[in-house]
Amino acid sequence: MTASAEEEKQYKASWKRLTLFSLLFILLTVAGFYAIYDHFSGRSLTFDARLLSPPVIGAVLLLLGIYFTADGLRLYYTLRALGYRIPKKAMAKLVFINIFFSNITPMATGGGFAQVWFLHEHGVPIGRATAATTIRTVLAIFFIFSLTPLFLLTLKPLQDEAIIGDIGAALAVLIVLYLLFFAIVLLRAHWLIGPLSYLCKGIHKLRLISPERHLRWQYKTRREMLRFSRSFSEYCRGSKMAIALSVFFTFIFLLSLFSFPALLMWGLDYNVDYLVSVGLLVVTTFIMYFAPTPGASGISEGVFGSFFNDILANQHLLLVTFSWRFLTIYLGMLLGLVILQRYLVQSAKVRVTQ
Repeated sequence: MTASAEEEKQYKASWKRLTLFSLLFILLTVAGFYAIYDHFSGRSLTFDARLLSPPVIGAVLLLLGIYFTADGLRLYYTLRALGYRIPKKAMAKLVFINIFFSNITPMATGGGFAQVWFLHEHGVPIGRATAATTIRTVLAIFFIFSLTPLFLLTLKPLQDEAIIGDIGAALAVLIVLYLLFFAIVLLRAHWLIGPLSYLCKGIHKLRLISPERHLRWQYKTRREMLRFSRSFSEYCRGSKMAIALSVFFTFIFLLSLFSFPALLMWGLDYNVDYLVSVGLLVVTTFIMYFAPTPGASGISEGVFGSFFNDILANQHLLLVTFSWRFLTIYLGMLLGLVILQRYLVQSAKVRVTQ
């Protein structure tokens, strides 16, 4: 089989997997909304035109602009601290490509792989691109994991939640394991070379890759992990301004993400306790980190409906849940799919002309 034929076969297989993940995402999302409709909203659903009023639309567009911009800038300045400058137009594309992949694949791992691939296409070595996306993720995790225990202990709406009692024992273990994993990744990345080498051997023994590709993977794995190990220390030694801005825009990104429910409730004339709304979404996002479904579909809707059940009227619960997911996830996924297709078509044309 020629290289081009093999690449075409892998390309088709990748799109088949994405199609399956997309169907799974849709089915689980529908299941999550039905759970809200059946268990929390009293089978009540009403569209409220107040969400389409000019002040609400204007505020939503402004918050979306901040949300997407901060998402791109937090990775952009992480890369700047590592000594790489990516064109802002490419970073804008990457924001939506990441949203698409991270929500269509389980455990949000696809978003990281997609970003590494895209950054590598723009001249960033795989090890450095992996380091940048990992550092960007760790910064967000630091904020979320630091705030979650505080909100769990102080927010009144969570005190009577049965789900919190059920996960209370597992909460500390999950936090410790997650932070331990990222501590190893950032501080002792070379420890992962051995396990990754055995993984490559296992894939080769299953005859999923050729001997030549196995040797290539072994070499690249060791090289890129060593590069990655050096990258974190280089990030810490990088431009102090770039480091500060990467942290700042991570905070702005999360704050804008957590502000959408409060904005929607304000549009529906609820007397919103902003801190309570933000705290509930912080805990929701924390739980989503451990959801095994694509984009936490099904689970995120169910947890959100459970947490906001006592704040929203029955007829508004499903409406606000859908609006929140549409603005923060579905819209970005649709844009990401369109941008990805156009980028792949343009890349294919460039390769043909070369």
